[in-house]
Amino acid sequence: MNMKTILLLLVVLIPVLPAKPRPNVLFIVCDDLNTHVSTSGYPHIRTPAFDQLAAEGMTFRRAYCQYPVCGPSRASFLSGLYPETSGVLGNTLDISQTRPGTVTLPQAFQRQGYWTASTGKVFHNKKMDPGEGTWDAMERFSNDEMPIEAEARKVFEAQYGPVGDRKNRKRWKAHHATLAPQTRGQQVGYGPSGLRDAQHADGKNARQVKTWIEQASHGDKPFFIALGIQKPHVPYLAPDAYFERYPRDQLILAAPPAGFWEQAPHAAMVKRFEGFGFKLGVENDALCREYMQAYHACISFIDAQIGTVFACLKEQGLWENTIIVLTSDHGYQLGEHFMWGKVTLFEVCNRVPFIVRVPGMTKAGSSTEGLVELVDLYPTLAELCGVRPPDDLQGLSLLPMLKDPAVPGKAAVYTVVSRGSKLGKAVRTERWRYARWPDGEELYDLQGDVAEHHNLARSPERKATLEAMRSQLARMERAAAGAGR
Repeated sequence: MNMKTILLLLVVLIPVLPAKPRPNVLFIVCDDLNTHVSTSGYPHIRTPAFDQLAAEGMTFRRAYCQYPVCGPSRASFLSGLYPETSGVLGNTLDISQTRPGTVTLPQAFQRQGYWTASTGKVFHNKKMDPGEGTWDAMERFSNDEMPIEAEARKVFEAQYGPVGDRKNRKRWKAHHATLAPQTRGQQVGYGPSGLRDAQHADGKNARQVKTWIEQASHGDKPFFIALGIQKPHVPYLAPDAYFERYPRDQLILAAPPAGFWEQAPHAAMVKRFEGFGFKLGVENDALCREYMQAYHACISFIDAQIGTVFACLKEQGLWENTIIVLTSDHGYQLGEHFMWGKVTLFEVCNRVPFIVRVPGMTKAGSSTEGLVELVDLYPTLAELCGVRPPDDLQGLSLLPMLKDPAVPGKAAVYTVVSRGSKLGKAVRTERWRYARWPDGEELYDLQGDVAEHHNLARSPERKATLEAMRSQLARMERAAAGAGR
């Protein structure tokens, strides 16, 4: 028997092993969620679904957004580009217009064999969501009408006719906002909704994901499902039972530092606190507790919805072949520095929960203090799933850290935010945060001043540190502009 015959026999006799299937991806992004979750070291709220994922995956304790506003942040992590490169530096800008031809994360996955689906808020809004060519299925939901709304509508319609009539729309809208705190919308609505979980948009979002999974809508393809959780974004509405978990008199409030704004640049401030009903430097304990209770109720509510999706993955036998990422688009201020909402460069506004579970790779219950950025998400998922990303991504794959939590993170991370036609820019290292504003600078020692109460930018003792951080910011500016680090 000659060698050629032997080789042919080997080809016939040796079984061909099937290729390992590519993993599924469940990407969960919350809206306006800060680090008031147990996995970020916040002990005053219960988030068992976050805990469950962290117990089986890896928690990145120092993960940062690139812009503390919904639209720019999402455009950044969905494109793998810093905001100055994406061109999206405000909520009204669309990356398809500012940078035509950009291949987003779900587009790359769809083009390379994944079934892709989105529900809730993933891209900033419907107008900016590419839709066809990005998603095989896409849904967005709204809350059902609250009982308080339904009762008021009946009274209104008995006097004026249907609220949908053109002549009534403006009158109803103005009247609707005065009914109760729950109906104020973004200026700023909050309170028990009187609805069941399944009647809220996020309850519907979670149930839609369950339906796709249970019906195997992806067919024989691996899936990339993006679950856009819409809370705790205002209005802070949740089913009544979640409010009952957080009695107002038991809440722990942030203590704003007296005189802080005498030492910090005024451009570092945003006057969103006025929309919440506060005055700068004036404490209002009762109102703080109302908002804090509602914000925490929303967090417990969304945690419960996320938990139902995790249970579904396990029931359908997909838990061990599904990569899960759970994060937020940016952080949020609840009275720190007398600030409320977003659009600042403080730690609480820029740091986000970030948990990743990769079956067979991440060590259960592992964590890292290494610095990472949301812009790193795209290259990480692409590498994990064998998807070739565009050549121009500016983030870095976190695969080495996922394999070994001892691997260090980045030397520095970078966040920007607009102030008129200019930008405030912040850079963080392991110990320091430095920010440059049109009217001044900030320098905080995050090792000894975690709450960032003492601006050291004018301290003679920190002159060398200030110069080093200025240089670090310059390096990050070049990287964000695509010039490399």
